[in-house]
Amino acid sequence: MTGSQAPSPFRLAYVPGVTPAKWVRIWQERLPGVLLDLVPVPAGEAADLLRARGADAGFLRLPVDRTQLSAIPLYTETTVVVVPKDHLVAAVEEVAAADLADEVVLHPLDDTLGWERPPGRPALERPATTADAIELVAAGVGLLAVPQSLARLHHRRDLTYRPLTDAPQSQVALSWPEDATTDQVDDFIGIVRGRTPNSTRGRSRTAEPEPQQKQNQKPKPKAQAKPRKPQQKPARSGAPRPAKRGKPRRRS
Repeated sequence: MTGSQAPSPFRLAYVPGVTPAKWVRIWQERLPGVLLDLVPVPAGEAADLLRARGADAGFLRLPVDRTQLSAIPLYTETTVVVVPKDHLVAAVEEVAAADLADEVVLHPLDDTLGWERPPGRPALERPATTADAIELVAAGVGLLAVPQSLARLHHRRDLTYRPLTDAPQSQVALSWPEDATTDQVDDFIGIVRGRTPNSTRGRSRTAEPEPQQKQNQKPKPKAQAKPRKPQQKPARSGAPRPAKRGKPRRRS
């Protein structure tokens, strides 16, 4: 690549419910010359997209096959149950899975909680997507258990949600192909992990200043020469000395 060519864009995939805005902003501040492309992807297709090199890295939901992909777990989401606002569940602060035994709990095909069968009674058919399941909840067909970020993503004025205890939880991670840990991927890992621009592991860190002398350290004063004693001028040899003048002696 010549100096006139711009670097390749960094492609970042993310699944529904994940908001990468904070990390994107830091990237733009630290690497303004490298374009970052956001690639939205369904949760069930994120891992395959990374394996096919459709993105350089991505935020996805665990578990993921780590034989080909590396992953850094970031955070675990609270699981909530989405209900109509006039439902009895809306009157409490939280519910347990056993409290939904008599309710129809929808199980969409793109479920992100990983359980074989949600609590309560199953619906006649499984909705294709979480968005479809939300519409069925609004129509009074059943309830839906999802990570809290998905409940916020599909917010409706006629629906609400409450924390669901003793239920599986979804864990979000940053993942990338194990054999494709490029410099840009390493830069983004540093941003997600909270490294500063001057981190020793950051490729874009600024050069460290050379060590300076301590300000309090004063230079040693030079030794002062001792003052010389004035030398006496030697007497000149052979020069007549002036006669001493005194009173003349009286003759007797």
